[in-house]
Order: sequence, then C-alpha cells, then structure tokens
Amino acid sequence: MNILVTGASKGIGNAIAKELEKSGNLYVTGRNEEALRECICKDYCVCDLANDIEILAEFIEKNKIDILINNAGEYIYGALETMSTNDIQRIYQTNLISPAYLISKAIPAMKNNKWGRIINIGSISGVMGEAYASLYSSSKAGLIGLTKALALELAEYNITVNTINPGWVETELGMNSIDESEFSKDEIIECIPQKRFVKPEEVAKLCKYLISEDAKGITGQSINLCAGLSVGI
Repeated sequence: MNILVTGASKGIGNAIAKELEKSGNLYVTGRNEEALRECICKDYCVCDLANDIEILAEFIEKNKIDILINNAGEYIYGALETMSTNDIQRIYQTNLISPAYLISKAIPAMKNNKWGRIINIGSISGVMGEAYASLYSSSKAGLIGLTKALALELAEYNITVNTINPGWVETELGMNSIDESEFSKDEIIECIPQKRFVKPEEVAKLCKYLISEDAKGITGQSINLCAGLSVGI
C-alpha cells in the first residue's frame, strides 16, 4: 500500500505518519523539509498547498498513492469583513480546493486497483460552525459534502471516503487558535463534556482503523472525534 499524509511535519499529520509508518510505503508532505526528513518514510515532498499544488499532484501520480490522508489545513480567526482577498483564497485553497484536486489525481490508480482509502481531516467547526472562524468552518464543512458525494461515486470500486472531525486537539495549531480567540484555555475546557483536549494520537489511531479491511463498510461518513463537544451542552 502506498500511503500519503499531507501536513505531516507537525501536529495531527505527524501523529498519523508515525502511526502508519509500518502500514505500507509511507510518503509525507509538508512545508518544513527538516521535519519531513525526520519521518520514517519512503519519500517526502516539500509543498505549500496554497502555492505548489502541481508539485504534489505529480508526486501522487508518480507514486500511485492508494491511501490518501488530506490532513493539511490552515486556521484564521476574525470577522469575515476584516478578511482580505488573499486570506479568503488561501484558506479555501488549502482546506478544500487542494484536497479535492489531490483526490482527483489519486482516483485513477485507485480505480485501476479496485481499492483505495481516502480520509479527509475536517473539524468540529465544520459540523457546528464557529463564530469568527467562518472561512475555516465553511471550508471544513465543504470537505463533508465532498466526502459524501465521492463515497457514492467510488463505492463500486472498493474505495472508501470518510472525514474525521476533531474537536479541540492538543497541537500547536490548536493552542495558537486559543491564543487568537477571546477565550482562555480553561474556559474552553469547561465547555468540553469530557473536560479535555483530544490527543493527536487518537485521530491517528482512527485513521489506522479506517484504512483497514475491518472498516471496508464505512464510507461517506463524517466522524466527530471531539470529546463530546458536538453532542450539546
């Protein structure tokens, strides 16, 4: 199996890469070449999804990726009217357009093999909405729609497509988003039913299950891994 994890230089993506390093030929991509070199992988591709998408598209076709995990993403906090054209374009390009384009490049090899696994890392903000993160929320919500439609298109080829929606995760991105918000870490934890942040390793282990044959019947699903945050208050 040829596995590609995007955004693997840190956070959730790095945890996924570590979890899957023995599951097949692991390929990783990200913007930090030094961090990618430290991954135990067959090869890596240095790429910024907002600017260098064609480089990664060629990498996918060359290595016949049959397990694609779209993890790379960006977060921006602020009122929509304060966002620049560049802000809007970058968030949608990184979080939604690039995953869709990368999937399109991986599908031919998957169809040829009549087997494939596609996992999109979304966000609980794409399920519930998050005030002052409308670009992030809407781009992640788009992943859910993409997942459902593609699951129907690809089911007959034994290709599954699913989205994992983490809640607050104990990563650099997660902690930085707290710093940008109007709430403290303690206030956010108080709003989470389990009173804790999700660990990156929890997301990684769910990815490992979803690529397994035991999970072949799970497709088109939007799975909330959020310590109860999506259930209500």
